[in-house]
Formats: sequence, C-alpha cells, structure tokens
Amino acid sequence: MPVGPVIDDPALREHDFERTDAIGGLRAGGTGRGWTGKARAVLPWVVVADGMKSAPTGALGQRSPTTLWDHRTICSSEDRSPELELSEYATALRKRWYIIVLAALVGGGIGFADAKSTTPTYRATAKVFVSPAGGETVGDLVQGSNYAQKLVLSYAELATMPVVLDPVAYRLGLDTSARDLARQVSAETPLDTFIIEISATAESAERSARLADAVASELADTVSALSPGPAGAGVDLSTVSPAAPPSSAFAPNTTVLTAAGLAIGLALGVAAAIAMALLDTRLRTPADIARTTPLPVLGVIPHTRGRAGRATLVLDDPTSPGAEAYRRLQTNLRFIDASGPIRSMVVSSAVPGEGKSTTALNLALAMAEKGHRVLLIDADLRRPTVAKQLGIEGTVGLTTVLIGAASLAEVAQQWGDGVDVLPSGEIPPNPSQLVDSRAMVALLAEATRTYDFVVIDSPPLLPVADAAVLSKMTDGALLVAGCHRVRRPQLAGAINALATVDAAVLGIVATGVRLKSSAAGYAYRSAAPAPAPTKERRRSGSRSTATRPAGVRAAAPEAGRPFVQGATESRQSATGRSTRPPRKGGPSEPLRSTGS
Repeated sequence: MPVGPVIDDPALREHDFERTDAIGGLRAGGTGRGWTGKARAVLPWVVVADGMKSAPTGALGQRSPTTLWDHRTICSSEDRSPELELSEYATALRKRWYIIVLAALVGGGIGFADAKSTTPTYRATAKVFVSPAGGETVGDLVQGSNYAQKLVLSYAELATMPVVLDPVAYRLGLDTSARDLARQVSAETPLDTFIIEISATAESAERSARLADAVASELADTVSALSPGPAGAGVDLSTVSPAAPPSSAFAPNTTVLTAAGLAIGLALGVAAAIAMALLDTRLRTPADIARTTPLPVLGVIPHTRGRAGRATLVLDDPTSPGAEAYRRLQTNLRFIDASGPIRSMVVSSAVPGEGKSTTALNLALAMAEKGHRVLLIDADLRRPTVAKQLGIEGTVGLTTVLIGAASLAEVAQQWGDGVDVLPSGEIPPNPSQLVDSRAMVALLAEATRTYDFVVIDSPPLLPVADAAVLSKMTDGALLVAGCHRVRRPQLAGAINALATVDAAVLGIVATGVRLKSSAAGYAYRSAAPAPAPTKERRRSGSRSTATRPAGVRAAAPEAGRPFVQGATESRQSATGRSTRPPRKGGPSEPLRSTGS
C-alpha cells in the first residue's frame, strides 16, 4: 500500500485535525488506525485503497481518475456531519459575544420595563387563633384541642368562600363579587399550629390591611354561627395579630424580574450563537475544509493584509510566510503520487475571488526557483487576470494559438527566470468550444514536451465547465478554497463537478487563512534581505512582449475548428523583435518579424 510523506507544516500545526474517514475498510492515516493530533502525523490523503492504483501515464501525462482520489471516496458536505467540537463551541461563543451580550441586555431591559409598567400591589396579613370554647377538666381541654385542630384547615378554606367574602364586600363597600375578591385573599395554616394567616392584596397599603382585618373578623362570626353542639363545646376564633399597612409593595419585584430577563436573554443569546455556528456553512479554517471533504489540504496560504505584492509574493517578498507557504505547496505536490511526477495541472476554485490566479502564479514561480522551466497558461477566457497582474501584453495568447493564427513558441512570453506566460488572448465569444477542442489537446501536448511543468489558471468550477474539461487533459486539478469566502455546499459542488467527469483531484489549497500570531509573526529572514525585484528587473534579458507575427491574419477556420472573432492584428515592440521560448537546454532564438 503506497504511503505518502510525513509533512511537518508550521501553518498546518496551527489547526488540529481529527480524521476518521473510512476508505477501503481502513481509517485515514495509512496504518489502519485513526489518528488524532497535529499535522506532524501522516496526512489522511496518503491512504490509497484497493482499486486506486496508479494508471500508466498517457501522451499528455494524464492519470486515471483513480490515481489519486476516486470520486466514490469524495464525500459531499451533506454526507459529513457539521457537529462542532467542544473547543469550537467556545470559539463560536467568543466570536459572537456581542449577540449574547445584546440578547442579555434586551432581556434585562424587558424585565425592568415590565416591572416598572406593572401597578404596585401591597399585601397585609392578619393572624387568627383557633381555640376550644370552655372546658373545665383536662380531659375537656384535650378533647377540645383535638376538635379544634381538626377544624383549622376547614376554617382556612372557609375564609375564601362567598359565605365570608360577600359580607366583607358589603361591609367595605367594594363593588366586586366574591369570586373576584377571592383572588385577593388567601388563608394558610402553619403546620401543627392553631393559627390561620389571612393575607389580602390591594393596590394600596391601607386597603390591603382593612381587607385582611375584615376577612378575619367575618370568619370568626361565620364559624361561631356554623359551629353546632351544646354551650361550651364550640370553638372560638380570635384575632391575635391585626394586619398592618405594608411599607413597600409586594409586587412587582423589580430586581427579580430584571435578573430573570437577563438570564432568559443570556440563554437565548447563547442558543442563537450556537445555532448560527451550526448553520454557518462558510469555511473559515483548514479544519473546516477537512470536515467537508477527505481530500488533502496540500497548502495553507496565510492571509495577507492589502493586495500589494500578493500577485507575485514569491518574488516581491521571498522570505515572507506567504512565500514559504507556496514553496511548501510546491514540495507537497512533488510527493503526492509515487507513480510519477506531475507535469501539468489545472488550478481552479469553486467561486470567483478565492485566489486561484494568485496561487497559480506563485506556484509557477516557486517551481521555477527549483530550476524547472514552467509554463503558466491563463485559460480563463471569460475574465482573464494573469496579464493584468504581471503587466504584460494580453491581447495575443491562448486564443491566438487555438485558432491557428500563431504557435505556442511565438506567443509565449518570458517573465522572470524559468517562467513563460501564455496569456488568454482576446476574449472569444465561444470559450467553451475553444477549451474543449483538439487544438487545446495538441497545445497541452506540445507544452508538456517543451516545459517541465505546465500550470493552467482556469475559470471557477461552479459557473462554467471549462476547468472540469481541462482537468481531464492534465494530470489533475488543484482546488483552491478561500477561507472566509467559500461555503461548504460550494466546495462540495466543485468537487462533485470534477468527480462527474472522473477527473483526478490533486488536493486543496486553503487561502486567506488567518493564522495565530505565533505562526504569522515568525519568518526566518536573513539579516539583510535583498530588495524585492522590480518588474523592470524581472524582464531584464527577456524577450519583448510577444505578439502574433505580422502578416498572420485570422483566416476562416478549418472545418470542425471553433472560430474566434476579433483576433488581434500584429503589434511590434520598440525593437521590432520577439523571441521564441528557448528549447530545453538551448538559448533563446530570435524571431524576426515578417510584417510590412
């Protein structure tokens, strides 16, 4: 079973990975055992299950789609659980602390407002003592006490009945029924006592006291009238503690209501923060990417503040963490497949703005640093950006070659040491037909024979199918995932688009990663770094901007060949000369103009 390299990536060490993907009956990790820990362990992509052996390299260097990852092993985001780990719950709460604080403040404010808007209610309590009437001997007293104790609970229930409350309402002149008055009166009996506590609530302190005393007095009269038996065998009720007007309101309790509102708001804020984290499909870290797909994360490109120098970071700031990340990506690509070196690849992404063009350019520069001859092709025939980023002529390029108006050697432009660039050329009306044509197959075959590596910057996978088509013509696709940019369904859709055409997927490059300060602040720089090369220095000694040779016009296409309108006419540089890219091991050969 082939096993990939052990990669110790400082950027990857900032993210914990826990992978238990089942491939061919084995857990990811290459040993049949699942592994948990830092990225110093063998990455999960090193496992190659049965039926995924490398296929022979074809004429263009293409590999079978089972060379690296079979599409049956690629899981979509719907198949993989979005559950969060404990540390990620804490991170979600920390990132959305403002939601939690806002919810708590709103809940506390609602509780406080409710307390202030509620009419104050006062409660007064009168206490009545129940005792047996009469009794000359001890036995009579004991018998009377037992009798009274059995009736205490009944007397307490009697205090809230109409037989007591109707006379009370009449005596106090209250315009209310006994049923409504019963909601304001309550009677309780402490355990193992002969005391009945009668409480009354009202909107004023004096009224609550009068109501409690009136109920206590009327209860004594009603009990006396209802008690049967001979004289001396009854029960007496005496008010032992008249009700006093309370000094403060009984309800609402402002403190309790405010605290309850804060607690409820806090709970709702925490629930909302966790729900947002669970429902948020945006990929923010390489760990999020690892949970979305078992494809390897071959590179972690840190976020760069501002756009200055991002296009050619390997040249502009060669000792920066970002430049080192591109070099690590180049190194990882060398060991991704033991069957043979990767000669050509397509760099694409799910949606625009994820950094695929910048990744393709810096990857080509990193490869050229190793002494390889690299050709960078801008195959985005809808929104080309390579020529603009490099400041070169872009009206003559890929489309010019595809329609047969020029050859690759005539339009490829040298940029830097070891890097030739084939711009997109003029934007055609039929880009899909040009990409999926025999002319493109022939061009890539010639490029792989002439150069050590061919890097193709293609359009995003979800809007158009050009990248998927090109992936079948090369050794595979390198998928760029922009952290804080792409969402889980979008990345899964891009992977499924490649799986649909059985294209090999080399791996994923996470761009725009916000690393921790410990990693982002460290760069192994020399004591006196050399100044960044300027565009003039990069082009020194290189040929002038390549254009279509004079006299070559956009003739009608041959039968079956796609047609591109508006092919640019010949343009000559100030020297009137251009050069072909040097043959492998030979110097540049000047190409004289044949124009008029």
